[in-house]
Amino acid sequence: MTRPLSSIERSIQGRNSWLQEEERKAIESRGETGRMEFWLRVTRTEITREVKAGRSDVLTAFTLVCRLFKLVLEKRQAGDPRLFDHLMKYADTVLKQHGPHH
Repeated sequence: MTRPLSSIERSIQGRNSWLQEEERKAIESRGETGRMEFWLRVTRTEITREVKAGRSDVLTAFTLVCRLFKLVLEKRQAGDPRLFDHLMKYADTVLKQHGPHH
């Protein structure tokens, strides 16, 4: 028998359910573009919360991630898909191990 969820665990579960449902709606509405736009909005909100909490290093971190992604796309456009493939595999692994869903 498992113990009942704490209020924090229920809150996290509710948030994850909401994220899944909103992502599903975004995909139904606009396909992969909708999914991407949804996650950008969610990320922007989280960045704002982090900055308000005094953790402005999140701005540098997000900038680095964006610069990395741009570099990866440029390499792929130049005919070398290796970095793109590595980044996709790494992202998939991290999300499967630590992400809230999927």
